[in-house]
Amino acid sequence: MTGPIFTSSKLAGTPVAVGWPLLPVPDENGRMQWPDGPASIRQSIEVILRTAPGELLMREQFGAGLEQMLDRPNDVATRNAIRQAVSTAITRYESRVQLERVAVAETDDPRRVDVTISYRIRPSGTVDTLRAAVDVGGA
Repeated sequence: MTGPIFTSSKLAGTPVAVGWPLLPVPDENGRMQWPDGPASIRQSIEVILRTAPGELLMREQFGAGLEQMLDRPNDVATRNAIRQAVSTAITRYESRVQLERVAVAETDDPRRVDVTISYRIRPSGTVDTLRAAVDVGGA
């Protein structure tokens, strides 16, 4: 038998796949700067959170749909709906991570909630956290 033989299901030193940069802008030499693996994942999650379903051609279901929360009151039901929408969208569209926790908390502003996303990068096992503010309808 020829070819590679793997002794474990996790490949040591497996690089994290890198996607297209969120805002691709050439540097002063005209070259594109590519994000490293963790930065690429953060940018991908940001795209998922900022995109509304139906906004992308040929990917009608892509996105978290957080804009639908703008007219909803800042209550427990809305915060649970945000948590569920974020969890579902990241699990569905960002396969490089395993969600550890999504927490949605009130802020001093009744028209905004704070979303904290903790995730594990699958190839490396590194845990990272991302925070985002989401606007809601208010009190």
